[in-house]
This record gives sequence, structure tokens and C-alpha cells, in this order.
Amino acid sequence: MDINIKTLQVTGMEAAVKVDVNTTPPIQEEISALQIQPVTVIEMTGDVDSSTAPLVQKQVLPLVQPGSQILLDMTKVPYMSSAGLRLLLSLYRLVLSQKGQLLLVGVAEEIKDTMSITGFLDFFQISDTLDSGLKALNFKLQVFPT
Repeated sequence: MDINIKTLQVTGMEAAVKVDVNTTPPIQEEISALQIQPVTVIEMTGDVDSSTAPLVQKQVLPLVQPGSQILLDMTKVPYMSSAGLRLLLSLYRLVLSQKGQLLLVGVAEEIKDTMSITGFLDFFQISDTLDSGLKALNFKLQVFPT
């Protein structure tokens, strides 16, 4: 698999913004990001482990801006190692330091169990679906082909 941050156009309750982010060299993870002012939705696909987490972190952390709201869609992430949990904690700390908000979407039960045992689950707001996550932030998502 590859990491791809795609350009998507969305509309929300706020003005729609088109995000154009450069693609990085291929690794074993796929990420898509789209911006709904001020919500950034990041879709990850694949395992997040010690070989992929550093490169994912390199792409995801720069998306955090002061006051940003981040929805991390993990619906297509079947496995997350301790390196992936460290990535989540780094993202949480950065969003918090920027006075933003982080919401995880579609976290697999096995990952939730691990997060619960380690105490990580206490740091995150979680929704089952992207739609419910956006509703929690009062946004509606409509994606148009580019």
C-alpha cells in the first residue's frame, strides 16, 4: 500500500475549503486528508506499526494548526502496534497544545481493548462512524469527485 493524501472537495456548515497536499514516497499505509474549515478528516488505511508509524506521523502532525479539529478515521486500520499508540498520543498532545480537538472514528475493537488496558482510551473522544463524528462537531460531509 501507499500513503496518499488526496485532494478532495467537501462542503460543510462552514465554508468549504479545497486542500492540496503533496504525496510522499510509498510506504505501507494510506492516508487521505480533507479540510472542512476548521475540521480536518484524516483517513488511514492499513496497519500502523513500527515500520509505518514514523512516516504517518511525519504526514499527520503538520496538519495540526492552532484551534484545529481533527477527525482521525481509523475504520480501515485493522492493527495498531505500540508505535501506533505512541503516534496517537503524540497527535493528541499536539492537538491539545494547539487548543484543538481530536476525535477518533471507527476504531477496531481490538485496538479499543488495547487502548483501554493501557489507559490511552481516556484521552480520546471516539465515534463509530465518520458521519457520527462529524455530527459530534456539527458538520455534514459531502464529497464531490475531483
